[in-house]
Amino acid sequence: HIDTFHLLPCLPGENVSTPSSPATARNDCSITPLTPSPSPVATRVEVRPRMACPFSVVIAIDFGTTSSGYAFSFTQDSEAIHMMKRWEGGDPGVANQKSPTCLLLTPELRFHSFGFAARDFYHDLDPEEARHWLYFDKFKMKIHSTSDLTMETELEAVNGQKVRAIDVFAHALRFFREHALKEVKDQSSSVLEGDEIRWVITVPAVWRQPAKQFMREAAYLAGLVSPDCPEQLLIALEPEAASIYCRKLRLHQVIDLSMQPITNEKAGISLTKEQLRRSRHSRTFLVESGTGELWSELQTGDRYVVADCGGGTVDLTVHQIEQPQGTLKELYKASGGPYGAVGVDLAFEAMLCQIFGEDFIQSFKAKRPAAWVDLMIAFEARKRTASPGRTNALNISLPFSFIDYYKRHRGQSVEAALRRSNMNIVKWSSQGMLRLTQEAMNELFQPTISKIVKHIEELMTKPEVRGVRFLFLVGGFAESPMLQKAVQKALGRTCRIIIPHDVGLTILKGAVLFGLDPTVVRVRRCPLTYGVGVLNRFVEGRHPRDKLLIKDGREWCTDILDRFVSVDQSVALGEVVRRSYTPARLGQRKIIINIYCTATDDVTYISDPGVRKCGTITLDLPEPLPPPGAVGGAGAGTPERREIRATMQFGDTEIKVTAVDVMSNRSVRASIDFLSN
Repeated sequence: HIDTFHLLPCLPGENVSTPSSPATARNDCSITPLTPSPSPVATRVEVRPRMACPFSVVIAIDFGTTSSGYAFSFTQDSEAIHMMKRWEGGDPGVANQKSPTCLLLTPELRFHSFGFAARDFYHDLDPEEARHWLYFDKFKMKIHSTSDLTMETELEAVNGQKVRAIDVFAHALRFFREHALKEVKDQSSSVLEGDEIRWVITVPAVWRQPAKQFMREAAYLAGLVSPDCPEQLLIALEPEAASIYCRKLRLHQVIDLSMQPITNEKAGISLTKEQLRRSRHSRTFLVESGTGELWSELQTGDRYVVADCGGGTVDLTVHQIEQPQGTLKELYKASGGPYGAVGVDLAFEAMLCQIFGEDFIQSFKAKRPAAWVDLMIAFEARKRTASPGRTNALNISLPFSFIDYYKRHRGQSVEAALRRSNMNIVKWSSQGMLRLTQEAMNELFQPTISKIVKHIEELMTKPEVRGVRFLFLVGGFAESPMLQKAVQKALGRTCRIIIPHDVGLTILKGAVLFGLDPTVVRVRRCPLTYGVGVLNRFVEGRHPRDKLLIKDGREWCTDILDRFVSVDQSVALGEVVRRSYTPARLGQRKIIINIYCTATDDVTYISDPGVRKCGTITLDLPEPLPPPGAVGGAGAGTPERREIRATMQFGDTEIKVTAVDVMSNRSVRASIDFLSN
């Protein structure tokens, strides 16, 4: 039931929705709005969210670029957050409450293992056999970097083979689901039904709507929840989760960098060796029920920045605590980018290419994928120990197969290659190790760290953020003394820099708290301007002639952007934007509305530069009920035009839409899709 576009004659000043200029409108479904689009303020209705949690347990999955984990809490005893069981395997010197985000598929593309198990099994495979297995690591970044993400987007395994990304993500989530459920059942006295569990999955705040929807679809595919019960799954924003946890902190649970002059490698995170040891013995963390004493020091209404420095992305959020209820208000739209710790690994790979030749490194990766993974793991373990005051070199053992492969392919030793490369900052030790001097480590870290510092500094100059006195550093990369020192040096004079002790688990714990009470973040800022294309009365001299459309003898201007929300606009939880639409003809079964977005607010038309179509709203129209007293069913008399009222929410972590058939007051199935573009 799709046909060409029809428009209703309207009263002066009224708007009529149109997908775009007539030339491009052929594939669109017919919609005609009934009411003029009022200013966004007029359509605002505060719907106070329900506070009661209908679930008996909340399970949060922190799906990270380099490491992942889960935690849970029973709503009966929400003060206690239980961390996941310790993982088998693990790297020496790394506290393992989380597991590396790597996944192994068999040559037949069946799921084999995840985390340390996947890494160790892959390592032990015969090199020839390993080439047929599909090993994925750091694959979350692909979702951030793909501009046209769909259900068909592919990921490349280390051996070069490609698989649908959604399947890889679903395998990982299914793995976590099984482990988490088993652990929850072991700790629960009663039998848990599936609908008693609320799931929370974390994503970076800088991710756009398609990426958030992608995670939701992967969770449906993994069987976490059914698509019919979408409210059972929450998407949590990583820095927001960290912020929720940070406001619960007690002073003894943090390191205040502003209090320590960082002079040597003993400073920084190594201060926490004892606390780390203590917290490691207990997998259950108690959370204060109010807000922590750190905040009694923050005067009412004080503001703070959370910098979530992870493996893949760095995410910045600015919050204000609202007293007395302790809810959070976002003061500036989330910002950040792909400046995570992976940047240091890529710099190391580039350094190897410089020494041994890019063609050799690419060939080694393709022919000896498992050995390449081993080399990167060795580097990662060393990377964590790098600190600014260190005088001795960091040793990285090269796998024997690397040394052997180089000799066979280049006819000379690795040592000779190092000498020839004139790379004075990397030496070769007689034990078969690359020795990275302090200068070499600085060179690897510098580009990524300076991007992070620059980003935080730029944020601090924004009017909404000026004068903020607290900066929380969280996420796995925040453990790095190199990053701590750089942030301290750049920002230590203007604000207090605070690092929670269990900095790598901050997001995970906050995600559980968010699942227990999603209303804790009361006001968010819109990352983009969203709207639809409409027709307005054509005004000579104000509207360009190429936008003129003559319909039934009246002059219309096409392509005008009717804004739902504007970029960086404050939207409270439960605030809604309403629009009414009417089917263009009787018997129509679907209304499809194109949504456009732009990163600026100074646009007038959907054809302006920077405006792009980003999604669709679909309204499924039920068979209309015959009006009361009508004889001979719906065909009798002149049928009234149906009005479908769509209600959109932009104040949540995902954009939501509901709709109702005004005449019958029946709900209309409404969906919003950002993935099929």
